[in-house]
Amino acid sequence: MSKKQPEKAPAPAVAPAAAPLPRRLTAVAVLTALEGLALAGLGVYMLFVGIAGDPDSPQQAETGGITLLVLAALPLIGARGLRLGRRWSRGPALITQLMALPVAYTLYSTGGAMIVAAVALAVAAVAVVALLVNPTATEALGIGPGEQAR
Repeated sequence: MSKKQPEKAPAPAVAPAAAPLPRRLTAVAVLTALEGLALAGLGVYMLFVGIAGDPDSPQQAETGGITLLVLAALPLIGARGLRLGRRWSRGPALITQLMALPVAYTLYSTGGAMIVAAVALAVAAVAVVALLVNPTATEALGIGPGEQAR
């Protein structure tokens, strides 16, 4: 009687380590996440004021708070995708910046202390757009002139 030894399963192939993201792309992810967190914080504040505070219109404050929380999802999802190097994440990040520029202009038009917030928002939006269209970032995301849609 011969004894057969069980066959050993081949060792799983080790996936090659993913290339680290460029610092520019990491900076874009951080700025976009900060914008999303700021929107979420403002949304929570508006909800709180609508429920516990004394706004002129509680319904309007609550609706505005919910709207800001929903809008905060766009940059937060985009930032997560950018951090993971996902190709699709550039769209939500760019859309967020295109929405931020008119908001910055409106804040600037109100004057007073809002001018500082307007300038900060506009600088962040322009910086993110510049970093997202940078060839280093587009290559890291797999976007290029010779790329076909996947």
